[in-house]
Amino acid sequence: MAISTIKVSGEMGRSFATKINCSHSFVIDQPKMAGGNDEGPNPLEVFLCSLPACICAVGRIIAQQQRIKLNGISVTAEGDIDKDFLLGKTTEGRAGFTEIRSYVKIDADMTAEEKQRFLNEITERCPIADNIAKSSVIKPVVVEDATV
Repeated sequence: MAISTIKVSGEMGRSFATKINCSHSFVIDQPKMAGGNDEGPNPLEVFLCSLPACICAVGRIIAQQQRIKLNGISVTAEGDIDKDFLLGKTTEGRAGFTEIRSYVKIDADMTAEEKQRFLNEITERCPIADNIAKSSVIKPVVVEDATV
């Protein structure tokens, strides 16, 4: 087993805008109607965006490994969430997405059955899909120095 640690960080000041530090830094914010400055996508969009990106990347990896001529993959993801729970208006339900759907178009010279097998393998090997479908241990720790 080859375990790697991937590390990112975020820093927020007096507004909702959070500067994310990673290989390509960016800002996550809230729309103006929610009190933000609309400087970037909101956290829910970023979370959902990771699924299509991972499906596409893993699809390319598998295609290269299996020498499949893959012209492209396009993915749309959508998720259902109870915003009343998120906003503290109710304690019934849960904070996360209750269902996430991905619609995947595979542009390759494959039958429908081959595409489905290919997509099944992508889903099995996709770390983001795995983290959505299964539990990961989350360990929030208060620190005095954010440079941990």
